[in-house]
Amino acid sequence: MSAEFSRRAFLVTAASAALAGCASARPGMPQMMAPTVDPQFVAMYGARPDERFPIPAIDVTRIDPQLFRQEVAYDSFERPGTIVVDPGARFLYLVRENGRAMRYGVGVGRAGYDYQGDAIIQRKAEWPRWTPTATMIAEDPERNLPFAGGMEPGLKNPLGARALYLFKNGVDTLYRIHGTNDPLSIGKSLSSGCVRLFNQDIIDLHQRVPNGTRVVVLPTGMV
Repeated sequence: MSAEFSRRAFLVTAASAALAGCASARPGMPQMMAPTVDPQFVAMYGARPDERFPIPAIDVTRIDPQLFRQEVAYDSFERPGTIVVDPGARFLYLVRENGRAMRYGVGVGRAGYDYQGDAIIQRKAEWPRWTPTATMIAEDPERNLPFAGGMEPGLKNPLGARALYLFKNGVDTLYRIHGTNDPLSIGKSLSSGCVRLFNQDIIDLHQRVPNGTRVVVLPTGMV
């Protein structure tokens, strides 16, 4: 090997190394860092292998932390034990004493599908069946008609792990507070009017409220 060839090889190698160094330090290409999440939320939304249908953990790094279940200050005229749904803010509050509430992030119905007013929880169910309404079947028969006779409970069921059935004056409003088969839908307006929670959250809420609990659904946009 000639001295000239060795010198050229060295220069090429050195130039390549310099270019590689420039590439890694180019402005506008910051290194990606995994978001830091409070360990209590990681545990709160961890897997639930004890359930009839084992629930997988939620990837909390993909969720807005405001949507995580947490106790907050809450000024309300409603009595402790009342559920208040604020569709505009995408929150559900379980009113507690001393100006506090347990707050849950929720998904709500699309425009025109939301319920407003008060109701009573008249029925609670674990791993409920889901049956689309006649309106849902008429609007999207390809998707909903196959389940006109009902969908069995499970992780693919849109009602998720639990459901709270709302009645007014003894009549079913067809409005539900329930879990979800799509955690990333929480915080969004996608459903046909019902209120969706993370499965881990609806299990928590289901345990806290008895039949007869009053539910108030605020008008969208109300502060």
